[in-house]
Amino acid sequence: MPAAIVIADSGGSQDFPAKLTAQVLVCTIIAAFGGFMFGYDIGISGGVTSMDDFLLEFFPNVYKKKHHVKENNYCKFDDVYLQLFTSSLYLAAIVASAAASIFCRKYGRKPTMQAASIFFFIGAILNVTAMNLSMLIVGRLFLGAGVGAGNQAVPLFISEISPAKYRGGLNVCFQLLITVGILIANIINYFTANIKKYGWRYSLGGAAVPAIILLVGSLIIVETPVSLIERGKKEQGLKTLKKIRGVDNVDKEFEEIIRATEFANKIKHPYLELLKRPNRPPLICGTLLHIFQQFTGINVIMFYAPVLFQTMGFGSDASLLSAVITGSVNSVSTLIAIVSVDKAGRKKLLIYGALLMIAAQCVIGGILHEYLKSTNQVSDTIAKTVVIFICAFVNGFAWSWGPLGWLVASEIFPLEIRNAGYFCAVATNMTCTFIIAQAFLSMLCQMRSYIFFFFVAWLVTMTVSVMTMLPETKGIPIDEMVERAWMQHWFWKRFYKSSTGAGGDIEKPKKSSPTSAT
Repeated sequence: MPAAIVIADSGGSQDFPAKLTAQVLVCTIIAAFGGFMFGYDIGISGGVTSMDDFLLEFFPNVYKKKHHVKENNYCKFDDVYLQLFTSSLYLAAIVASAAASIFCRKYGRKPTMQAASIFFFIGAILNVTAMNLSMLIVGRLFLGAGVGAGNQAVPLFISEISPAKYRGGLNVCFQLLITVGILIANIINYFTANIKKYGWRYSLGGAAVPAIILLVGSLIIVETPVSLIERGKKEQGLKTLKKIRGVDNVDKEFEEIIRATEFANKIKHPYLELLKRPNRPPLICGTLLHIFQQFTGINVIMFYAPVLFQTMGFGSDASLLSAVITGSVNSVSTLIAIVSVDKAGRKKLLIYGALLMIAAQCVIGGILHEYLKSTNQVSDTIAKTVVIFICAFVNGFAWSWGPLGWLVASEIFPLEIRNAGYFCAVATNMTCTFIIAQAFLSMLCQMRSYIFFFFVAWLVTMTVSVMTMLPETKGIPIDEMVERAWMQHWFWKRFYKSSTGAGGDIEKPKKSSPTSAT
C-alpha cells in the first residue's frame, strides 16, 4: 500500500533557509516535460483526426461523412471508434497512475518518470508504425500508461524539491508545459497536414521526442530528499537537500522531513483513512475540483478543435491554423497563473476564470445556434468571431481551472493521506477526461449548439461551489491546512467538532511538528 506523499513545509513558525537554485530550476523544467508529453498528445490527437489521409486509413466511414455534401454539420465526425482513438489513452492512464503511486514509494520519483517516458516512447513508435486500428489503439494504451505515471510522479517531484515559498509557481510549470505541448502539436499538425499519405505518421511519431528528453533528462536530475530519506538513505538525502537548497544550514528541514516520513509511514492503510469523517472535506473538494475541471469543456476545445472548426466550415488548413491560435493563447495565458496565484489567491482566480468561460460559451453557443444549421456553412466573419470567443474561453481556463485544479488538490490533503487523496484526484481527472473524449462527438451530433450551454450549466455549478464550499488556501502552510482552512469553514468545520474525545478521529500533534496534517 503506498505511503503518503511527504512535502516538508515551513509551517507557521519556522522558515527553513533556502535559495531558488539553478539545480531546482533545471530539475523542474526537465520533470515538467512529463506535462509536455501529456499536452503533445492532447494537441496531436485532435489534429490527426481531422486529416483526410488518417481518416482514410483507419476511419473510412468518417471520411465519407465528412465529404458528403448533405451530411449534418454536427454529425460528420460521430464515430465510436474515432472517439475511442482519443479516449482509450485515459483508461490506461487510470491504471498506470495507481501502479505509479506504489512504484513511486518503493523505487523513487526518478525511476517512475523514467518508466513513464519509456511507456510513452513505445506508444509513439506503435502509433507511427500502425498498420491497423488495433495497433493504433494499443499504441494509445502505452501512451496512456506514460501519461498516468507521469501525472502521478511529476507534480510530486516538483513539490518535494521546491522551497516552500516558490512551490506554487514552480508547480504551475507542469501545467505550462502541458500548454506548450499542445501548442507545438498544433503547429506540427498544421505543417504535416499537407504531407500526403504520411503526414499523420510524422505527427504521431513526434511524441517520441518529449519522451526521449524526459528519459535522458531524468538521468541527470537529483532524486528528491524526501524519497531518499523515505527509503532509508538518510546521508544521501541530507547531501541532496544541501545541494538543492543552496545552503549548508538545512538541519531543521532535514529533521522535519525525518519526522514527517516516520509519521506518514505509520499509516498502513491510507485509502481507508480517506473514508474517516475528518478526511471527507478535502476528499470531496479535491475530487469535485477535477470533475469540474473536465466539465468546463476545455478538452472539447483541446481534443477536437480542428474537428470543431471544420464543422463550422473551415478548410483543413484554416482549422488547424485556428487550433494553433487557441494553443498560443493557452500557453501565454498560463503565465498569468504563475505570477498571480500566490497574490490573488486560489478562489478568486477560479471564480473569475469560470465567469469568463461562462460568457464565452454562451456567445459561442448562441452564434452557432443562430447561424450554423445542419448543412450550411457560416460566413467567414461569423467563423472568425467564434474563434475569438474560443480564445477568450481558453484564456479564462488557462489562468484558473487549468493549473489550479492540480495545485489545490495537491495542497488540501492531510499529510498521512496525501498520496491516496492525490491519486483519487488524478483518477477522477482521467475518468472524466475519458468520458468527455468518448462522448463529445456523439453529444455534438445530438445536442448541436446546445452542447455549449450544457457546459455553461456545469460552469455555473462550479462557480457557486467554489464560492461557498472551497476554503481559501493561499498562504496557509500545508501542516496547518486543517486548523486554518477546513476547521474555519462555515460548513466543513462540523466534520471536526467531534475530533477530540471518545470516537474522535483527529489526534492533535504538537505545534512544532510538520506532521500536523489533521
